[in-house]
Amino acid sequence: MIEIQLHKILNVSLCWDIVREVRWEEGVSCPACQSKEVVKNGSDKTYPDKQHYYCKSCKKYFDDLTDTIFSGSHQPIHHWITVLYMMHLNTSNLQISKELEISENTAQEMCSKIREGVVKKNLMYSLVAKLNLTNVI
Repeated sequence: MIEIQLHKILNVSLCWDIVREVRWEEGVSCPACQSKEVVKNGSDKTYPDKQHYYCKSCKKYFDDLTDTIFSGSHQPIHHWITVLYMMHLNTSNLQISKELEISENTAQEMCSKIREGVVKKNLMYSLVAKLNLTNVI
């Protein structure tokens, strides 16, 4: 029997498209000053689908994940999407860690961060709705 891991078959580019569509529903705006005077400023070296931006108003640089629960994480975006999906299925941290080939502690931290983010950020509510996952919390 072939064991298929969900995170290995996810389309990473599509994950980034979903994050951008949800986060920038009304167009890209600067997280620092909320200005719409933003230009694309290349992509990430590690994650080529991750877009970088520059705000012409406040002269700050940011990217698709700035000021989100994903910001600064060493886990790729498709791992976060996988965790979100598996939380919807009420999957244990142990099962999530096996699926993603990460430690159970890392899986626990990711789940906790998602739960905290749902309370703090509308982005997570939008992601849940976009992915049609209504029972995450």
